[in-house]
Amino acid sequence: MPRESWKEITGWSTIEGHLLRRKHFTPQVLEQIAQRIKQSEQSHTGELVVSIEAVSPSREPDSRMRALEVFGRLRVWDTPQNTGVLLYLALDRHRIELIADRGVAAPNGCWEAICSQLQACLRRGAFVEGILQAVDSIEHVCREYCPPLSPDKVDPNSLSDAPIML
Repeated sequence: MPRESWKEITGWSTIEGHLLRRKHFTPQVLEQIAQRIKQSEQSHTGELVVSIEAVSPSREPDSRMRALEVFGRLRVWDTPQNTGVLLYLALDRHRIELIADRGVAAPNGCWEAICSQLQACLRRGAFVEGILQAVDSIEHVCREYCPPLSPDKVDPNSLSDAPIML
C-alpha cells in the first residue's frame, strides 16, 4: 500500500486536483481532445477513452487499481474486438495509468514510454500538449498492435471520444 504524501495528509492534493482540472481542462480543451481521439480512431480498431479524475477516492489508495476499476465501470472492455484502451489521469496524485484490453497485443514498454512522455509534459505544465501527444502515441500503438480495419465493414465507434471527467 502506498504511503500518504504530505499533500494527502494536509488535504492539499484535493485542492490541487480541482485547481488543475479547472485550469487545464476547459470545455474547449476537452473538445480538442475528443476531436483528436475521433480522428485517431479512423486508422485502427482501437477504442481510446481518456478519463481524468481531479480527486481520487480515498477508499482506493492504489492508482493502478483505481484505473482498473474505472476501466470496468466505463465499460472500456466492451468493444467488438476487445481493443479498448484507457488513459487514466489522477490529478491529485500526479499518476498516469494506461490499461489496454486483451485485443491490443502491445508490449508493456510501449505503454510505459507513453506514460513517461506524458508525465514529462505534465511536469512542465504542458497538459494539453502532453495529452494530445499521448493520444497520437496511443494511436500509433493501436495501428501496429490492434486487428486491422476491415475494408468491407466500417468499424463502429463503440466508446465515447469525449474525455470523461470523474
